[in-house]
Amino acid sequence: MDSQNDTQISEFLLVGLSKEPELQPLIFTLFLSMYLITVFGNLLIILATISDPHLHTPMYFFLSNLSFVDICFISTTIPKMLWNIQKQSKGITYAGCISQIYFLLLFAGLDDFLLVAMAYDRYVAICHPLQYTVIMNPWLCGLLVLLCWMLSALNSLLQSLMMLRLSFCRVLEIPHFFCELNQVIRRACCDTFLNDVVMYSSAGMLGGGPFVGILYSYSKIVSSIRGISSTQGKYKAFSTCTSHLSVVALFYCTVLAVYLSPAATHSSQSNVTASVMYTLVTPMLNPFIYSLRNKDIKGALKRFIGMAAIKGST
Repeated sequence: MDSQNDTQISEFLLVGLSKEPELQPLIFTLFLSMYLITVFGNLLIILATISDPHLHTPMYFFLSNLSFVDICFISTTIPKMLWNIQKQSKGITYAGCISQIYFLLLFAGLDDFLLVAMAYDRYVAICHPLQYTVIMNPWLCGLLVLLCWMLSALNSLLQSLMMLRLSFCRVLEIPHFFCELNQVIRRACCDTFLNDVVMYSSAGMLGGGPFVGILYSYSKIVSSIRGISSTQGKYKAFSTCTSHLSVVALFYCTVLAVYLSPAATHSSQSNVTASVMYTLVTPMLNPFIYSLRNKDIKGALKRFIGMAAIKGST
């Protein structure tokens, strides 16, 4: 077998969601609609938090960053998929595949770390309410977001550089609609032990670590809420966490469904479906989760849309 490196062959083939030609227009329309809804919904959250002074708080600062990351996250994979369907092509260049892996890991890591920062914000707000404004000052919030970017960028850079050492024997089909890290590694024609060690070690530290942090924060929150005497006070305290808990559950359940499934099923249709959940459905649902159950966000959106309508009429 020819051991020519794929940096010279320079192309992978993305199989996509279905090989049936008659389903491609339906998939294109569905995913384009979901992509536009995701971008528009998250953009509205960002504009609402920027335009409304009442939302200039740590909680909504992290939320606006999460919305920005979700826009970038979904834009890493879906436009290329839509382009391939439109052009009736499956190709993606080697450089494009490595770039897609880098940015996918970057924004997925940012999602993970920002959820931890938001959990810490809720912990301080409920467990130390009198010190909240002192602890969660603008300097600390900015530092937490910067730390999220640095850790995620280092991880994605390491994983991408590790990909460059692999050689591929021919133009390869990837049974996915984007360059998923594990799928690409599995198709190398050289020893991938070091890549596997780095990939699973990073997943354990950067995935398991934030998850443990979130669990610890909420264990303290639950203990603090149990100490509140009035039922109304307990409900009010817990209601500030429901949106964040919903997003955390949605994010981790879909990711775990993909990356903790047995290796034998990594190319199955169920794996691709789970990937659709965390790359598209989760970013699309986040704005609805945070806006439908949040009076502050709903009020800010109404004021922003009203101001936009007034400016448009004048």
